[in-house]
Order: sequence, then structure tokens, then C-alpha cells
Amino acid sequence: MTNANPVSVLVAGMGHMGISHAKAYHQQAGYSVCGLVNRSKPDLPEELKDYPVFSDFKVAFDELQPQLASISTYSDSHAEYAIHAMEAGAHVFIEKPLATNVADAIRVVDCAKANNRKLVVGYILRHHPSWVRLIQEARKLGGPYVFRMNLNQQSSGPTWETHQRLMDTTPPIVDCGVHYVDVMCQITDANPIEVRGMGLRLSDQIAHDMYNYGHFQILFEDGSLGWYEAGWGPMMSESAYFVKDVVSPAGSVSIVVDPAAKSDDVNTHTKTSLLKVHSSQLNSDGSFLKQDNNISMLDEPGHDELCAREQAYMLKAITEDINLDRHMRDAVQSLKICIAADESVRSGDVVKL
Repeated sequence: MTNANPVSVLVAGMGHMGISHAKAYHQQAGYSVCGLVNRSKPDLPEELKDYPVFSDFKVAFDELQPQLASISTYSDSHAEYAIHAMEAGAHVFIEKPLATNVADAIRVVDCAKANNRKLVVGYILRHHPSWVRLIQEARKLGGPYVFRMNLNQQSSGPTWETHQRLMDTTPPIVDCGVHYVDVMCQITDANPIEVRGMGLRLSDQIAHDMYNYGHFQILFEDGSLGWYEAGWGPMMSESAYFVKDVVSPAGSVSIVVDPAAKSDDVNTHTKTSLLKVHSSQLNSDGSFLKQDNNISMLDEPGHDELCAREQAYMLKAITEDINLDRHMRDAVQSLKICIAADESVRSGDVVKL
């Protein structure tokens, strides 16, 4: 689909996320896909098979000169590809994490500012109605908060192979953690001040200096506490793999998922059954004053629809010149916290922020 002046886009990385984003560009009138990039021959859905496929990002970019580079490659290439694109005049949509270290993330943001380019990071939960509502309900409660969040994935076959490749450079607590730390930071406006992390290598199929299970705690200036846990691999348990609770003196807000859902299903990572809002108010006899408020989320968008919403926002940022300074600053902050957690795991020390 096209319009009079569609934004030409080169889509790099034809894994699950890249294909979902490519389908969103294909379907939206404001975009025109000029090419796809993948190091190996990708298995493409029917609607994407007519687009030219390149194996090298820079070769494809320099030949096609797109207005937007959409980067869903492995994390260790993110900063290099984004800077190449923006210095050549293109806007960038980039999957999380923004980079594999804070210095590179800052370089990418500085490049976007220096070249007056739009940089949107793929924090899909920011476009998800259930998570937006979770943040709203939590902020109504008021802090200080306790954040209890995890995303463990019992992976096998191709999913475990992908996880192993990701762990060449990035542990699970960083790759997945940036999403949920970003949610914590949106609920409490307080600055994080220290991080404590622990991790364990549970497989000999990953790099000797990498761990596939970890958790960390964040202390915020207002006294709020955050806990995040992530593990990948065939040994992980399906029990309590998805915990998303926000607790305050006034009560709590929790995401409740379908008990039949599986941890290696990417739709499960965002999809909810309901939000449970609980009040801590008591009657004079000590019983609860209010019943829990169960907010149904059964009609929420699926994974591809959420990617489409992300790309609609990307297009709006370009065409309406949205100021993305806060967005970019938040992306660096959430990465900084997760990188500090990794540093704490490796050093055994508390990391001050």
C-alpha cells in the first residue's frame, strides 16, 4: 500500500520481530518498503516475498538510500547500523536494547540529535493498552512502590538457538529487562540510585562467561524497590514465569495471564487476561473495605497489531516532528540500570548510579 509521499524503509533483521515490523510497513499507507536485510536466506511470509533481500546492511542502505532504517538485528550491531543510517540522513526505528553498553547507547542518541533524525526504540509495552492502564492505575495508588516483575522462558529448538545467539553479547536480564525497568521508571518519577544483581550459568551450551538466569533489585530515591528476574533455556520452569505486580501502601495492581499460556510464546509476553486492582483499605472489623476490581483486557491487540502501532507512532514522529528527547533519555536510563545489574552480577558488588 502506498500514498503520494510514503516514507521509504529498509528493514534489517528477519527474525520474529523484524518480520512483524516489515508486515506493519507493508500494510501501512505511509510507508514503502524498499528492501529487506538478513545475513542468511530468510523464511518470509507471502506478503513480503516480492521485496529485494540483501545480506549486508550497509551495502543495502548505501544502494537504496532509504528515509527510515528499521533495525531488528542482534543487539551487537544496533549502534553501528543506527549511526551509519542517521549520519547518511535516515531516521531510525531500533529494537531494544538500544545498544549492548551505555556508551554506545549515548553515541546513538547524540548522533540522532546532531543529525536532527528521529530515533524510536522498540519499547512495545508503551503502545500496549493493558500496560498503559497498569501504569495509570499504579500511579493513582501513589508510592513508594514495590515492583515485582519477571519473564522466564522455557525455550527449546529454534527459540533456544536464538537465545544462545543473543547471549553471545547480552544476558537475559538486559535484553528483556529494559522493558520492565522502563515501566518501573514510568510509574515512579524518582531516580534510581543503586542496583544489586545475582546470576547463574545453568547451561554449558552458552559462552563460558555468560549466565542464562539472573535477577536484580533497584533502589529508587523515593524508597521504591524494584525486582526483576529473567531466565532462558530448556531447564527453566513454566511455573510463575510471568509475574507483574506493583504494590504500594494503598494497594496493588497485577497483570493476570491465561494459566494455559506458554512462556516461549511471544504473544504471552505482552498479552493479558485482566488487570487486578486491589485496595488495602480496611473496615473497622479488619475486613477489606473494597472488593478487587478486575479490569478485563480480553480484546487487547495481538503482537503484530502492537508492532503496527509502534510503526504508526514512528511515522507520526517523522511527519509531525515529535520531540523524542524524553523517549531517548528513558531508553538510555533503562539500559543503564540493566547494564549496572549485569555489572553487579559479575562483580558481586552493589553498583551505585
